[in-house]
Amino acid sequence: MCHVIVTCRSMLWTLLSIVVAFAELIAFMSADWLIGKAKPSSSEDVDNKTGGSQEPYHPTLGIYGRCTRISHMQLSRRDTLCGPYAENFNEIASGFWQATAIFLAVGIMILCAVAFVSVFTMCVQSIMKKSIFNVCGLLQGIAGLFLILGLILYPAGWGCQKAISYCGPYASAYKPGDCSLGWAFYTAIGGTVLTFICAVFSAQAEIATSSDKVQEEIEEGKNLICLL
Repeated sequence: MCHVIVTCRSMLWTLLSIVVAFAELIAFMSADWLIGKAKPSSSEDVDNKTGGSQEPYHPTLGIYGRCTRISHMQLSRRDTLCGPYAENFNEIASGFWQATAIFLAVGIMILCAVAFVSVFTMCVQSIMKKSIFNVCGLLQGIAGLFLILGLILYPAGWGCQKAISYCGPYASAYKPGDCSLGWAFYTAIGGTVLTFICAVFSAQAEIATSSDKVQEEIEEGKNLICLL
């Protein structure tokens, strides 16, 4: 018989697991890892209303994507164009970034799988006599290690030609030159920290769902058990 067990700690762990997976996925797909040096407005990009040139803009560069601005001759304004600069894996600008993409992708896939499974932990608390919380916590710890490897290797690719074109000639491994770090990089770091917090907190979720009070509720014949 399936017993639906909901506790504050198990629900918090489930929500954190989902948030972490989405945060890492969004960061990976974003082009805002590096914010390039300011690009001056061209003579064609003149504001017809004020007669002055538009402010310089900052292009952004991700692991496999980029955002830049293009001029529309008919509209006399600039729009931001975002998309992948690499049509396939081999066209990613640096071997270090290729390795980063692999490690991050593996870590994110594990996190997404755990997030999916975490939704069902209200009904299923064990698998093959193993606590599903402990198994998921172990997987989250492994995913965190993959994420750390990816984030360590990513700055090593700042010396590639693509990064130099955005960050200037002084850009090199672990030195961003004229670039600054974008929100996606910080989000990936924050998500990695939360991944390990989730891995540790999974043990608390397991304790909460297997407590004596839960067992008493089960023995009383209750199928829906909600505890603080």
